[in-house]
Amino acid sequence: MRIPLLLATIGALAACATAPTPAPPATGYDAALAERLGADARGMRMYVLVVLKTGPNTTAAEDEKQRLFEGHFATISRLANEGKLAVAGPFGANDRQWRGLYIFNVATVAEAEELTRTDPAVAAGIFVVEATPWYGSAAVLEVSDIHKRLQKPDGR
Repeated sequence: MRIPLLLATIGALAACATAPTPAPPATGYDAALAERLGADARGMRMYVLVVLKTGPNTTAAEDEKQRLFEGHFATISRLANEGKLAVAGPFGANDRQWRGLYIFNVATVAEAEELTRTDPAVAAGIFVVEATPWYGSAAVLEVSDIHKRLQKPDGR
């Protein structure tokens, strides 16, 4: 009795090992979404990536820093609500003096730099800006709307 069971098990294992890999599921391409997000055939598009670095103003008083950072966060919210800012967030500790990241939904570096000048922390020299064109997934534009559904109302 054990030999037929063993042969059946070996046969089943061999069939699994030689069975063709199933085709991946259909992509579910959504032409209307691709057009709305400005995606190319690869689902990508151009943005402007901005790295916020530690600026020359390292001696601001604590109350001034608090006021500047309140303005910084308000600027992030405003630019996101206007559809100009796709993603923003701070970096962890690093030796490059990189403090934060913006990914702007704008056509030129000059336009992104102009938008960063509306950030009180940039204007005050807490941060300096380094900007470059960046080619990334058009889906990045959906992050802000998704984030709103993930953040608790009280932020805790």
